[in-house]
Amino acid sequence: MYAPAVHDESTGYAEYVDQQLEALRASAHGLTEEQARLTPTRSALSIGGIIKHTSYVIAPPEDKQGRVEEGGEVSADAFAAFMDTFALRDDETLAGTIEVFDRRRVAIVEWVASRDADADSSVPPAPWFGQMTSSDVKLRYSLVHVIEELARHAGHADIIREQIDGAQSGELVLADTGRPATPFAQPWSAKEPATS
Repeated sequence: MYAPAVHDESTGYAEYVDQQLEALRASAHGLTEEQARLTPTRSALSIGGIIKHTSYVIAPPEDKQGRVEEGGEVSADAFAAFMDTFALRDDETLAGTIEVFDRRRVAIVEWVASRDADADSSVPPAPWFGQMTSSDVKLRYSLVHVIEELARHAGHADIIREQIDGAQSGELVLADTGRPATPFAQPWSAKEPATS
């Protein structure tokens, strides 16, 4: 959790980004490869897929394929590459996906902390929202949008993980980060199957 503190604006944004990424990473704690691919809700999302997609979202631009052009056009290759981010392929592992995620997590948190939130910036078209052209913004707009998106995906991961084995975010974060129990949560540990 991002503990209360007196920080400048960009440090605060960086801490909130890291908090959401911590929860996303913890959602995979203790899962097998098979469990990481489960889609236990009506959605096609899995824990592995959410972590892979989030890793794509926070990747530097040079690690992404294609871009949205003015007018909202997206090439077929760029769209296919984007859709591929939502599920682990047979040639991918959860551990490998988390390794990339961890590297990108450090980089995005450092990048956010080093920015001037009041700097002029622009955002590309987002045809999925009906935004067909680039827009001029202050950088804080994009930083808050990143936090919003990460929080949405962390919520998806919470629901999917609870459907898999009942584990909840607080206990998973404690276990994944090696933190001690609190008055409200114990670090998660695998439950022994019931015997009859």
